[in-house]
Amino acid sequence: MLLAAPRGYCAGVDRAVIAVEKALERYGAPVYVRKQIVHNIHVVTELEQAGAIFVEEVDEVPEGAHVVFSAHGVSPAVVAAASDRGLQAIDATCPLVTKVHREAVRFAKQDREILLIGHTGHEEVEGTSGEAPEHITVVNSPEDVDTLVVKDPDKLVWLSQTTLSVDETMETVKRLRERFPNLQDPPSDDICYATQNRQGAIKQIAPNADLVIVVGSSNSSNSMRLKEVALEYGAKQAYRVDYSSEVQQEWLDGVCTIGVTSGASVPEILVQDLLDDLADAGYSDVQATVTAEEDLVFSLPKELRQDASGKRDARALGGHLRQ
Repeated sequence: MLLAAPRGYCAGVDRAVIAVEKALERYGAPVYVRKQIVHNIHVVTELEQAGAIFVEEVDEVPEGAHVVFSAHGVSPAVVAAASDRGLQAIDATCPLVTKVHREAVRFAKQDREILLIGHTGHEEVEGTSGEAPEHITVVNSPEDVDTLVVKDPDKLVWLSQTTLSVDETMETVKRLRERFPNLQDPPSDDICYATQNRQGAIKQIAPNADLVIVVGSSNSSNSMRLKEVALEYGAKQAYRVDYSSEVQQEWLDGVCTIGVTSGASVPEILVQDLLDDLADAGYSDVQATVTAEEDLVFSLPKELRQDASGKRDARALGGHLRQ
């Protein structure tokens, strides 16, 4: 087995999950969470068992209750709706998503038209678009560029969802620039470090893998991109699973080398379960493919920082993120 590193939890996911745990610890159950805190069914199920209640919108939350905003971010309209209901909001938005929000606000104030590369309907795209809806157009794929209609080709800037395929995003930007030569770049990369690092690792593994297995949920954009990147870079076959039990025996027929990775919202225990089951199937030689070291840490949301101390908060500050 070729085991990708980095893989699994990123700093933003870790921070968001710990925020829900800390809120439950401090305020008691139930604590409400708008949308899935991160896109992983196992994490959501465990938090539900601990007392978290996941809702689609804040109008489902009892007035005055605590509500956590997910790592994907929310629009100003959601923040206002929570305030109108007297909810005690805890903002667990990933700081890298917040950075994109701030860029959108700044460019909108400059009266620029923002081309947001991302997937329509994804919570992150909805949140970013909500910062400046009259200035933002979502570009879903490179193919969208040919039919794109803009107001002023000389006042364009592009931003992106943080969890996209790096290669596809750059292809979209290339096509945009061919149509609109004066397109402005964002001040820094919007695709997050964790997404890029996990794709970089699987690019190294894929050419040598008969099979790549990605642990991650179907609504996890970065997990789905890992499967696509594996196939694009030479893996003979690639599958995504939530749990090791979903691996089918026929996938392993004739397979000598298996690549294993996981999306940025996947706890390591799910990867370990997969490794154990594959070892039982005869794949006991595990070789790590390390392409980056990650030590970025984020502090807890400000609403939970006041008396942060002790073992759990050390974890919340990123103490177990290194691969």
